[in-house]
Amino acid sequence: MKLAVIPARGGSKRIPRKNIRPFCGQPIIAWSIAAARDSGCFDRIIVSTDDAEIAQVARDAGAEAPFVRPAELSDDHTGTIAVVRHAIDWQAGHAVAPTLVCCIYATAPFVTAADLQQGLATLERSSCDFALSVTKYPFAIQRAVRIDSQGRLSMFSPEHFRTRSQDLEEAYHDAAQFYWGRSEAWQSADTLFGPASAAVVLPPHRVQDIDTPDDWVRAEWMFQAQRRAT
Repeated sequence: MKLAVIPARGGSKRIPRKNIRPFCGQPIIAWSIAAARDSGCFDRIIVSTDDAEIAQVARDAGAEAPFVRPAELSDDHTGTIAVVRHAIDWQAGHAVAPTLVCCIYATAPFVTAADLQQGLATLERSSCDFALSVTKYPFAIQRAVRIDSQGRLSMFSPEHFRTRSQDLEEAYHDAAQFYWGRSEAWQSADTLFGPASAAVVLPPHRVQDIDTPDDWVRAEWMFQAQRRAT
């Protein structure tokens, strides 16, 4: 049994009501739900929320919201793994226990059905516990600089001052879109980033973290531009 879990608590601070705020014509969570449904990967798509309005928006978009997430899993400090574990336990206690579980973020409008299918295929053909979305940093992280309290610069890795950026190892970061995993791995893992995880590499132009109002504006511009180009 393959389960999608979309975490969507109601208490977002920097962007109020972030998970159901309109994004390019519909609540942002609806884009994640649509990708999950269109992928054909899942037997069940569950939104984990503590908020009645979010639950209703999720149902209207075609997902389920069959439980209220406990308050102790709905604060600013609760991580993704704990939320997914709770959903797995709920599913196992009320129906068929899931074998493969994919966490899809509610604010990931760039995720596509094809990405989710690729993630599933990557997990199934490997011996890994997880397969998750990543993308390349746009610049060599070895040449990053810091700014001190006096506004002065220094390099994190000064030994690479004269190294050409094209000669440095490429670095990747979490694309914050989806994490496929085996149910037992979700139950035991402390982190998703390690040798037990396989990469599903996404192009940088389809990745935008949305944490601030400026991020939101940039994401809508990117989304609209890509839709016009297709």
